[in-house]
Amino acid sequence: MLLRIAFLSLWQHRRRTGVLMAAIGLVTALMVVMLGVGEGMNRSLIETSTTLMSGHINVAGFFKVTSGQAAPVVTRAQEVLATVKKEVPELLYVASRGRGWAKVVSETNSTMIGLGGIDITQEQGLKEALKVKEGRLEDLARPGSIMLFEEQAATLNVRVGDALTISAPTARGTNNTVDVVVVAIVKGLGMLSQFSCFLNEVTLRQLYQLKDDTTGALQIYLPTADLEYLKKVQARLRDGLTKAGYVMMDEDPRAFWFKFENVSREPWVGQRLDLTNWHDEVSFVAWTVDLMSWLSFFLGGLLLQIIGVGIMIVMWISIRERTREIGTLRAIGMQQLSVLLMFLTEGFLLGLLATVGGAVFGVLLSVGLNAAHVPLPVGVQFVLLSDKLVVLPTVRWVFSTVAFITLVVTLISLIPSFIAARLKPVTAMQHAG
Repeated sequence: MLLRIAFLSLWQHRRRTGVLMAAIGLVTALMVVMLGVGEGMNRSLIETSTTLMSGHINVAGFFKVTSGQAAPVVTRAQEVLATVKKEVPELLYVASRGRGWAKVVSETNSTMIGLGGIDITQEQGLKEALKVKEGRLEDLARPGSIMLFEEQAATLNVRVGDALTISAPTARGTNNTVDVVVVAIVKGLGMLSQFSCFLNEVTLRQLYQLKDDTTGALQIYLPTADLEYLKKVQARLRDGLTKAGYVMMDEDPRAFWFKFENVSREPWVGQRLDLTNWHDEVSFVAWTVDLMSWLSFFLGGLLLQIIGVGIMIVMWISIRERTREIGTLRAIGMQQLSVLLMFLTEGFLLGLLATVGGAVFGVLLSVGLNAAHVPLPVGVQFVLLSDKLVVLPTVRWVFSTVAFITLVVTLISLIPSFIAARLKPVTAMQHAG
């Protein structure tokens, strides 16, 4: 009965109701799209990080020749890999990646770039994720080969077939150089692709003068990137490696290059292993995803405050127009609580209908934006972690937005509803309008 009365009241004042519903619906659509952008950033972050610099879980670490010199390498990598496969039987595959930071020099320019030494035959995920603009990824199987992202190729002014020189200090403190040839140029993957490139793993070991059984990290790829699941696998693998006799570093959820200072100060030598997940390795940019979600709720809340004033004014007008009706209902036995619930139901129904319509519009708008493949300027790519606009409004976020805004609209209608419930029957029935 309360729902029927609320619906008829909204329908009777449908012009006014329509304006309010449009305003609430637009706020809902805006929040759905912005939260979808945040989810798109999260998906792009996962895809980019697990393509360029991390597996779902990473077995890495440091080797110290002396207490003050640390190299980000894993020695006896094949023995470590055997333990990994034993402790994590559900893994899809493991990629061995060398790690480095070096100066890359062309005939006209130079730049500092992070190096990833890879065996391209192991990198099924990498080959699926990268879009080649020039050359062939398969040619990375040749020693002396390097792959660049398009922004790096533009900076160095090189194309496929051009030669480059890479210069870097080795783990023992001496400088070394190696000549390479560009075999592929691929499309950028947002911010993280600005600072990394890939070369043949043999060439990287030659540059840093490493043994054949040494790598930078064993990147483990699993059926899902869910962090709660990964942390459980991570704990299980840590126990397994400890039991196998490996010395483990303390848990530190940061990218490996942030750990150099701490490791260099510690008075130990030899090998220590470190376990991280993809979120740890990109923690320095992951905050942008959380910021976008909070920004969505902040802007939505700000707009709801403005709309809330309009809702209260409209409901006060409605109560004034229906004062005699309220008096009649009270006179025939309706209690104050029932009057309060009647107007609260009206606010709830207004919020629910408006937010459902706004959510549908927001989802359709998101689909349209994804289909349009909207390109992003380089500066925006740094923030959104993608070269095009990606909007992914998940079911969880859509329902959360509808519930949140409906609740706010219902609470806003509480004050005028309470005023209506306090009207005395005799005074209300004598009201002239």
